[in-house]
Amino acid sequence: MYLMFVLRRLDIFPSLDLGIQKAVQQLYGLAQDLDIEAIAENWRPYRTIASWYLWRSIDSGANPL
Repeated sequence: MYLMFVLRRLDIFPSLDLGIQKAVQQLYGLAQDLDIEAIAENWRPYRTIASWYLWRSIDSGANPL
């Protein structure tokens, strides 16, 4: 979180965050045993921005795409 919000790094992906895991599961319709690191590789070099959208989708209950 420090790297994302204080240092404003654009390519940080908090894969252990439960909100991120839940959002990726909903977005891709996947089971709980998933490799979100592999999915997030497609979002490089803007994984922080993807994380913001994923968190927002959980907060609003909407699909981020």
